[in-house]
Amino acid sequence: MDEILRFLLTTPPPQPGSLLTLEAWWQQHLGLASRFPTPVDLALAGGFMADRLGFAFASGYHAALRCLFPRMTPDHRGALCATEESGAHPNAIQTRLSGEGGSLRLSGTKAFVTLGTAADTLFVVASEGQDEQGRNRLRVVMIDSQREGVHLTALPPTPFVPEVPHAVLELRDVAVSPEEVLPGDGYTRYLKPFRTTEDCHVHAALLGWLLQVARRSGWPERIQDEALALAVTFRGLAQEEPSSPAVHVALGGALELCRRLVSSVEEQWPQVDAQTRELWERDKPLLGVAGKARAKRLEVARQRLAGK
Repeated sequence: MDEILRFLLTTPPPQPGSLLTLEAWWQQHLGLASRFPTPVDLALAGGFMADRLGFAFASGYHAALRCLFPRMTPDHRGALCATEESGAHPNAIQTRLSGEGGSLRLSGTKAFVTLGTAADTLFVVASEGQDEQGRNRLRVVMIDSQREGVHLTALPPTPFVPEVPHAVLELRDVAVSPEEVLPGDGYTRYLKPFRTTEDCHVHAALLGWLLQVARRSGWPERIQDEALALAVTFRGLAQEEPSSPAVHVALGGALELCRRLVSSVEEQWPQVDAQTRELWERDKPLLGVAGKARAKRLEVARQRLAGK
């Protein structure tokens, strides 16, 4: 841990100026990946070096995928493809994995894929039928984004973090090898844990970015110390079992502390350069996304720990 702490505390913060492009962010992220092989450390470093919240988020998102899918080639950009027209709940998944043996096919549509048009590797959540109770049996399939039958269509930029692209994914009878179907249940082993893994890595990246802004803008050392301590908290949680209810309770507390920190530094933003400040005002609604899902996860975790 000492290396990432020293990086966050001693690396000269990037100065405002020419804004990064998506490709420039990726090259920067790749350079950091060779230094920080642990995904959450990569999220922290990537967040610190980002010139805005959007690219900090992108580093955290990609680091979360590397954590959950260690088979992904390190120099490939990935995207988790789950959300369909009716959402990402297991029962909403209509994309189908069909066939037997070495003749498997993937068909369906994903309505909202983060980093979709920039992705090299796609992790597609698909149903292979229903179990005895009528529930979807989900699997995750790892395929190349350039494969025949894979069609990605860019969606309009979102109102906040528009630099992070999103896409609609159409899968038209895509050929799949058995080795590309990842082992284990698609929901319990991948989709459900990803929500926790993503929260840990994205918030680590956010705190890395906030620490960079604080250092170069001369915010009080007390704020810098709090951001660093909270970053260490998320770093620890990111390396724990993402399905653990105890981890979910601790994560709920860490998310609340992060919310309070972000609120408490509002008075510091006038000290920040106009370019960074304007991007922050545009992009900070990102932090409120999935708030209801986090609250539900915390409620369920407490009930499980109480034996209810």
